[in-house]
Amino acid sequence: MLLEVVGLHCTRGYRALFSELAFTLEAGQLLLVEGHNGSGKTTLLKMLAGLREADDGQVLWDKQPIQAWGAEYRQQFVWLGHSNGIKDDLTALENLHMMQALGGEQAGFPCRDAKSCVSTSTVLERMGLAGNGHRFPRHFSAGMKRRLALSRLLLSSARLWILDEPQAALDRAGIQMFESMLSEHLQRGGSAIMTSHHEVGLRGPHIQRLVLAA
Repeated sequence: MLLEVVGLHCTRGYRALFSELAFTLEAGQLLLVEGHNGSGKTTLLKMLAGLREADDGQVLWDKQPIQAWGAEYRQQFVWLGHSNGIKDDLTALENLHMMQALGGEQAGFPCRDAKSCVSTSTVLERMGLAGNGHRFPRHFSAGMKRRLALSRLLLSSARLWILDEPQAALDRAGIQMFESMLSEHLQRGGSAIMTSHHEVGLRGPHIQRLVLAA
């Protein structure tokens, strides 16, 4: 068992977003978190990433509370929220280099040989941004900015992806590209938790759904 949530409880004001929430996530599984606006989807993802404390309950990683792991837990996942987390005053390539420097070679899927490592130019090509490496993101469309933000998934060897609306601003080709990346990650034994207003085109018993009904 990779990730386990036990009795998680969260309130906003006087309203309970969710209570006694429990689920597990194994290697190779995808958890789709669904629910209407205000149901607590983003709040839950932030709790899983250790960015917000729950009112009660625990998030366990490899059977230990994530608080006990400290910084080591942050090395196990890559987080992408609503914000792209890219810098407009750096070129696309400089942003990728920054992602590499901040992420380092994370635990889980180390770069086993030269063939399994990806270069920044390869990443830009894969993301449909070839020829834009020396441009500044402030001149990009919203979809191009999102593609650049998603590049960190290719530069990370983290076992777990925690993604809040990763398909936001992407066109159909961009969504297909992202789903291909996600499928490859799961096939390698990685796991993912994500929210999405788009229907996800992946199918199979390894896909779980969690509906928040607050």
